[in-house]
Formats: sequence, structure tokens, C-alpha cells
Amino acid sequence: MAIDKRPARVAAMFDAIAARYDLLNHLLSAGFDRHWRSRAILSLQLTGREAIVDVCTGTADVAMAAVSASPGAAHVLGVDFSGEMLRLGAAKIRRLGKTNRISLARGDATRLPAATASMEAATVAFGIRNVEQPERGLAEMYRVLRPGGRLAILEFSIPTAALIRAVYLPYFRYVLPRIGRLVSGHGSAYAYLPASVGSFIPPDVMLDLLRACGFRESKAIPLTFGIVTLYTAEK
Repeated sequence: MAIDKRPARVAAMFDAIAARYDLLNHLLSAGFDRHWRSRAILSLQLTGREAIVDVCTGTADVAMAAVSASPGAAHVLGVDFSGEMLRLGAAKIRRLGKTNRISLARGDATRLPAATASMEAATVAFGIRNVEQPERGLAEMYRVLRPGGRLAILEFSIPTAALIRAVYLPYFRYVLPRIGRLVSGHGSAYAYLPASVGSFIPPDVMLDLLRACGFRESKAIPLTFGIVTLYTAEK
């Protein structure tokens, strides 16, 4: 069954769960979300001079990880279509004292508010599967990257090892939505999560899309027993 990924619907869903979004990320991932973000930022091989666009930035955790790394990015533009997620992200950025290095903008992944070839790196954490046409989002990130610019994408995936699948899938399909519903008070959002992951393209198809968009050196790196995949590529 097709999943409704119209931008207005997905934005409204994330607006509704924004207040508990960070808590649930940490809780439902057993804290691994921080490790996954660190791996993504490490793959960019930052020197301290880069401008980064963080697509589907949410509450700006990846943006803050990028400027807090050592060395960190010079500046991050975080883009999201959920106004409430951006509002909470802006408050976190102010608390961290990084308003001079992180800017947030409301926008669509397929129409980024950045000039062509203006960024040294692009990131997306657990957002590309929510884009109605992911190939358009990938093409747009390719557009804003400078030649040699690096891309890092984190996305949930289905483990291939039989034993891991046997343990993980019941948790992901049944336990996770119940916890999400109880904590957030929004049942459909956490039913959407396993449904969207289960219907998303597998790693080999994602690599094909990256290559079709012009990216080179595309890789799919499984993390934490394959429940997450880190995709890396260069323009």
C-alpha cells in the first residue's frame, strides 16, 4: 500500500510530534542516534572551513554536531518544512551559543534555498525516505554542492542477517510504535515510521540513484547490525 508522503501531510505530522521528538529519538534508538550522527559527520572529513546544508534538519541535531565537531563546519544551513521542528531547533542553537554558525530556513528538500555550487558538504539524517520524490532531493543536493563536495545520508534500513532481523523486526513493527504513541500522544506518526522504512528503496537502489544524479564514490555502510545505513558520496 502506498504511503502518503505529500509535503503538507508529512510537515503536519512532524509539527505534531516535535515536542517529544528528541526524547523519542534517544529512547527508541537506545542512544545510538548520537553515534550515527557522529559517524556521518566524520565521513565528511571536515577541515573547519566548510559550509554545509543539512536537509530535513528537524530540530538541528546534525547541524549542531557538525559545528561542534573538531574540526567543525564553518557554517551550516539547516532546511526543513516543519515550522515547529525548526522553532525547537532554533531554541537549542541559542542555548548552545551557535547562532553565528547555524542558520535555519523553512523549505523543501527538492527546492533548497541555496545557490548552485555553494556548499562543501550536504547531510540528511533519517529524512530522505520522507521526501515524496527522493531522486529530486538527491539531485538538488548535487546542485548545491561544489565539485569535490561530500554527501552523507543516514537512513533506517532492514537488517540482512537472519538472527538480527528476527529480533529487530518485531520491535520495530510493534513495540516502537506503541512506545512512540504513548510518549508522543500521536499514534499515526509512529505507525508511519516502520511503514515508511519498510517501503523505502534498499541500499543498492539508493546507490543507483546517487550515481544517476552524478555522484561518484558512492558507498552504503551498514551501522549497528544494519538497522541504519550511512550513504556517502562525492560530487
